[in-house]
Amino acid sequence: MKLKVLEDNNTFIDEYYLGEPGVSYYIEDGDEKILFDTGYSSVILKNASKMNIDLNKINKLVISHGHDDHTGGLKYFFEKKRNIELIAHPDCFNYKEDATGLYIGSPFRKEELSEICKLNLSKIPIQVSDNIIYLGEIPTVNDFEPRYSIGKSNIEGKIIDDTLKDDSAIVYKSKKGLFVITGCSHSGICNILEYAKRVCNDNRIYGVIGGFHLFECNYRLEKTIDYLKENDIQFLYPCHCVSLKAKIEMAKKLEINEVGVGLEINI
Repeated sequence: MKLKVLEDNNTFIDEYYLGEPGVSYYIEDGDEKILFDTGYSSVILKNASKMNIDLNKINKLVISHGHDDHTGGLKYFFEKKRNIELIAHPDCFNYKEDATGLYIGSPFRKEELSEICKLNLSKIPIQVSDNIIYLGEIPTVNDFEPRYSIGKSNIEGKIIDDTLKDDSAIVYKSKKGLFVITGCSHSGICNILEYAKRVCNDNRIYGVIGGFHLFECNYRLEKTIDYLKENDIQFLYPCHCVSLKAKIEMAKKLEINEVGVGLEINI
């Protein structure tokens, strides 16, 4: 597998790409060319062009969840009709607003997307490529990672607290163990890793990249660090929605790696 960071909050010095508070990864697994999330704006198109990545060759598009920092780029990606499969949770393209009433969802509804691509919405795991699996809806198994609401969402015609049940991830099955790729981990990064183990029937977590949604130095962060340490994960790439102080705390007990636009990981 080859993974290239098309969009992240951070950029590397002397790497002249654009950054913004969003996520997008370009992934190759064999002949499959996969886009995971589309970031917030047209930045992915500009960065892909600078990296000589041809987005016209994308076979699959996977969306981690419906927030606009992961779906906003859909508006620009689909300026031209693309005959590709889009994989996401059934609630991903529902109406979403934050606590102030500001719209923070996808620029497209599922009905609109079904007219411009092959929409594959599922709560259960989906085989994306030979070695990559979309996990679907993540069960909560750790008491230190309870779901909590971020704004409101329209679920089956009712406006309710949004606990982001559409938040998911993908996992690459390597000979060395599982490499998990997340968007924001609203479901809880440890919940995601536990479910990845179960779905793939492999207890070895080789690496993780993505947002862990950790901001405060609190009990949740402490227990997350303990979990990651216990699992002896070789490569940790916390990014996007992980605060600096959370990274500093993680680095006291774990070896973590810097992430920025242009980072390439080969497994």
